[in-house]
Amino acid sequence: MAVSGRGPYDPQNIFAKILRGEIPCRKIYENDHALAFHDIAPKAPVHVLIIPKGAYVSFADFSSTASDAEIAGFTRAVGQVASLLGLEDAGYRLLSNMGVAAGQEVPHFHIHLFGGAALGPMLHRH
Repeated sequence: MAVSGRGPYDPQNIFAKILRGEIPCRKIYENDHALAFHDIAPKAPVHVLIIPKGAYVSFADFSSTASDAEIAGFTRAVGQVASLLGLEDAGYRLLSNMGVAAGQEVPHFHIHLFGGAALGPMLHRH
């Protein structure tokens, strides 16, 4: 079910529970500001979620309120994960959904990293 990507942060969302260790994940990478783990319902051979450790609902929230250290640490984590997974030569896709129309499912800012196969067009034509 899609969520608005706006409003107050819900500390009971699944990613908040993963960050607190209440729900396990298949961790790939972690630094002071980010956690990366395998998606439980992958849409590509490689499908990883990268989440900031702070309580941010969307990219707009993260980019406007996170500290410079959080933004840098998160951005570096995304690059590190792509490198660790050996995706740089063949290529990969980054995606972040914000709001109902985009299909955001968890009200915690996150990046999807896809790779491991030809991913096709970015969007279907209507």
